Amino acid sequence: MQTDNYYRQASFLTSAAKFSQCLPDEGFEVAFAGRSNAGKSSAINVICDHRGLAKTSKTPGRTQLINFFELDEERRLVDLPGYGYAKVSVSIKKDWQGNLAIYLEKRQCLKGLVLMMDSRHPLKGFDVQMLEWAAHIGLPVHVLLTKADKLKKGPASASFHKVKSALKEMDGEFSVQLFSSLKKTGVAEAHRKLNQWLDRA
Repeated sequence: MQTDNYYRQASFLTSAAKFSQCLPDEGFEVAFAGRSNAGKSSAINVICDHRGLAKTSKTPGRTQLINFFELDEERRLVDLPGYGYAKVSVSIKKDWQGNLAIYLEKRQCLKGLVLMMDSRHPLKGFDVQMLEWAAHIGLPVHVLLTKADKLKKGPASASFHKVKSALKEMDGEFSVQLFSSLKKTGVAEAHRKLNQWLDRA
């Protein structure tokens, strides 16, 4: 695995239960979003080579806060609430999905969104809504097709090309790659995209 040592220095900074509690809107941020069972926390941990950075759980949907991780004084990674699966009350779900939308639309220092999709089940309803919303607000998106290790080479390639073709049909700045937290494949490619967004030449 090729690892950019820069991301190993990521450390938890703070959590926000609502948009008004977010850190000052300055510097560079890249946010991570996805369905609650897409392996988002595991992917963040592998990208940062830091097993306990983002809290993982066997119960999908445990991330209900906006979690900020510091890379340096100017740059942060942000773990957004998972969507579409969590067994929580409707009122709580509406509350943190509302915060998600406000963050994506209003956050000026947000340079890009990493959107996780299970490579076996990509482009579910919420995923498409996220892509359409990102296109509407002009937010670049890099899709990580997670759990690629659970597919053989042919089906994994088919999933990749299916999503790539769908993204071309949408009017947005989108890219896509295969990724496996278990096998730690696709990390270097993810780092290149993050470096681009975080202005790391």
